Amino acid sequence: MPNNETSRLSRLTAIITLLQTKRILTATEISKKFGVSIRTIYRDIRALEEAGIPIFTEEGRGYSLVEDYRVPPVMFTEAEANALITAEQLILKNKDASFVKEYTEAVSKVKAVLRSTTKDKAELLSKRIVFRQNTQHDRTSNYLSTLQMALTNFNLVDIAYYSPDNEQTTTRIIEPFALYSTQENWLLIAWCRLRKDFRTFRLDRIQSLTIRADKFEPHKITLEEYFEICRQKFLPTPDIRLSKNDANFVK
Repeated sequence: MPNNETSRLSRLTAIITLLQTKRILTATEISKKFGVSIRTIYRDIRALEEAGIPIFTEEGRGYSLVEDYRVPPVMFTEAEANALITAEQLILKNKDASFVKEYTEAVSKVKAVLRSTTKDKAELLSKRIVFRQNTQHDRTSNYLSTLQMALTNFNLVDIAYYSPDNEQTTTRIIEPFALYSTQENWLLIAWCRLRKDFRTFRLDRIQSLTIRADKFEPHKITLEEYFEICRQKFLPTPDIRLSKNDANFVK
């Protein structure tokens, strides 16, 4: 097969994979991803449609795969498998038990579709990679996976939160906004309805957690904007309290 045809076949396969990972993509985004013209992407999309791939075209917005359509598992290259195995070893050191469990189950499914030779090499690599942090495999929290779901589905969350400063536990209704990790703990940035501002919560201090069916309005500010305001105010991020209405800080 000529090189240009091989290249196009690889690109068509990659476009399908890309469409599976995104809700909707424009021709411009796809063309930049693969370094080809928009006209070429138009031809590629048409070729995929003619091959029976159910691509939905939304005028003025872009392309997406018809809901629930899935292609057979993609074969991972050896380098891609190595990247996943390396990430797995790092995740195993994570202090949130729920995150370790979910990732371990996910990567097991990935391993199931690896070629036997790649699988053998991946297993060898997993035994030869060491991360020094959390060598005792301590688990200090259990709520990361649950909070990830609440964050992406805009569910209100009830928590009982312990504060070592006054040795008190308070009940809060929060709107999850973002999650980030330090070397020791996972932290949650959330709008706290009790304090009426953004607060940062350490997951290991959450004593109980319940996801509500009630939804909240998505926050207009982005995480990048949040951190930029933090930087401008020269205050450590965990201590910042951002007003939901006007983005002013309150100490």
